Amino acid sequence: MKTLTLLRHAKSSWDDPVARDFDRPLNAKGRRAAAMMGRHLKSLDMAFDHILASPAVRVIETLDEVWSGYGRKLAPVWDKALYLASSASLLDQVHALPDDSDHVLMVGHNPGLEDLVLDLTRDGELRERVEEKYPTATVAQLTLPITRWADAVSHSATLIAFIRPRDLDPTLGPDTP
Repeated sequence: MKTLTLLRHAKSSWDDPVARDFDRPLNAKGRRAAAMMGRHLKSLDMAFDHILASPAVRVIETLDEVWSGYGRKLAPVWDKALYLASSASLLDQVHALPDDSDHVLMVGHNPGLEDLVLDLTRDGELRERVEEKYPTATVAQLTLPITRWADAVSHSATLIAFIRPRDLDPTLGPDTP
């Protein structure tokens, strides 16, 4: 059995005048949400033996805040192929994960992460929540009945958790006019 935890980067700042989307930083709400998610992951006793992450600034800053809340820093493998990757590309990344890793954290972007969850999982209430929206700083955790990552296939995983920042703190939900 393998466990794949997917984390979408936290809310970024569209007000920051950066030249490239890749360089967009987090905003204050995103920093709060990421730190809270880190505290929640720690409270659930989640431990990861491999972390794969996009090197986009907003992902790096998300992980910095998650580690702040989590209480210790874990070293990811940075892979530019995760930047705005499609579900198919992300599945290729899953297939290439080291088989000695049983619980992997993948950190990246939408729509790829959302599409990957929808591709890998079967129908269910949590999956319906993913279909509605996969907000920033949200964690989806899937279990796969495999011993080798290369054996991951569509509709074989079970979505066991879908945790949005607003589930932990309603002030981290969508802005209201």
